Amino acid sequence: MLLDTSVYHQTYIEDCEVCCNPIEVSPSFENNELVSFTAKSIEQ
Repeated sequence: MLLDTSVYHQTYIEDCEVCCNPIEVSPSFENNELVSFTAKSIEQ
């Protein structure tokens, strides 16, 4: 998974590369370094 460090806080949906189920991804950056990361399945 590639993360865009130009956006300091973001939340988006990405399909899992293995099973294709949707995942909500929320990374946060400070000074182009990852400081927080959460990923959770949104499959119901």
